[in-house]
Amino acid sequence: MNKGSLAFKHTIKEYLEDRGSRDPLFARIVMKPNKNMDDCIIYIINTVEKSGCNGFTDDEIYNMAIHYFDEDNIAVGSEKTNMRVIVNHKVELTEEDKKEAHDQAMKEEVEKARAKILGKDKKPEIAKTDVKDKPVEKSLF
Repeated sequence: MNKGSLAFKHTIKEYLEDRGSRDPLFARIVMKPNKNMDDCIIYIINTVEKSGCNGFTDDEIYNMAIHYFDEDNIAVGSEKTNMRVIVNHKVELTEEDKKEAHDQAMKEEVEKARAKILGKDKKPEIAKTDVKDKPVEKSLF
């Protein structure tokens, strides 16, 4: 699971835990033995993908999570998807995450510079032909 998906899972889990702490009936729904956070996330992602929409409010996503836990016989769907999750909440990066991102960016810049030096990013030149070598096209006008 990528970091965006982990942040997404964490955000949904926090919401459900907070709501469960305020609503004992809801807390029992979330504790169903046949339900888990991984399947909840898969369900939400597949529901979003099926909708064809690119953006949702927090409440829409939270309601999908509630629906997953509320329904006993819900089809989760396939775990395989090309969707990327973007969490619009502030995500705190650890020092290790920051260093990893910095190192990756530096590596990419070094590779770009190396490719430029070695001429790998040059566009192939189009062979120029002499004007007299071109066949003459007759005009209809």
